[in-house]
Amino acid sequence: MKLHILGCYAATPRTLTNPSSQVLEIKNQMFLIDCGEGTQVQLRKSEVKFSRINHIFISHLHGDHFFGLPGLVSTFRLLGRTKELHIYGPKGIQEAITLLLKLGDSWTNYKLTFHILSNTKSELIYEDDKVVVETIPLRHRVYTNGFLFKEKLGERKLNLQAVDAHNIDTSSYQNLKNGKDVITDGGKVINNADLTFEPTKSKSYAYCSDTAYKPDIIPQIKGVDVLYHEATFLDSEAHLSEKTKHSTAKQAASIAKQAQVGKLILGHYSTRYKTIELFKTEAQSIFNNVALANDGKVFDL
Repeated sequence: MKLHILGCYAATPRTLTNPSSQVLEIKNQMFLIDCGEGTQVQLRKSEVKFSRINHIFISHLHGDHFFGLPGLVSTFRLLGRTKELHIYGPKGIQEAITLLLKLGDSWTNYKLTFHILSNTKSELIYEDDKVVVETIPLRHRVYTNGFLFKEKLGERKLNLQAVDAHNIDTSSYQNLKNGKDVITDGGKVINNADLTFEPTKSKSYAYCSDTAYKPDIIPQIKGVDVLYHEATFLDSEAHLSEKTKHSTAKQAASIAKQAQVGKLILGHYSTRYKTIELFKTEAQSIFNNVALANDGKVFDL
């Protein structure tokens, strides 16, 4: 699992910083999460292939999280895309994108499918044989979701020494990987646990931006390997966090600690501060394993 940070700053783009957008690489798939202005340029800088993006998740309809989407949809057309593109986002996203395509007479030559999100409770919105994606309802000034990405448990691993000792035929290998016992020609049952090892632990990633402090998400994200949580403000500006429905670094760390996550990545920083290191220092007063997102940074998870 790998996380490409394309942009992680709040509000307006600057010459050296970009608004929210990231690519999660999981089980050989690439999911684009939010699409602020400049996402296309950042994708090119990160050398992520456009053609590998088939699913885009938009948290909410504030410009710094989706104003890059119309351009990206249009660029896919210019690049000759033919594969279907799925976009998951709040009510209004389909109207916004299709209106621009209509006014510019630039309809896509590929299928564009919108999955409209309106539920205020968590729901499963994507599933294949390797990955599931759920919404994480957040508390912001407009309807907003975070997203929880979870790998499905993989196949069991063959204990080759035990397999050889029992003279297990190769025709039984896949059944063993699928968790089944083996019945020998003589009718003896050999337990799967005696012939295989536990599968590699599945990984999980939770994306939470933008939101005010919302502890009721803790049960859903309990024990995730990595949590990306917005930290727009430092505690010195906590009075602004409730007003704007954003979080402080301390609040993000509190969520991470209570949810017992493996790692906390901070992002969505206000540009009022001289250095983002202040966010890490503040968060580590509550939760130790803290990392700072930054444009162009790649986390190997």
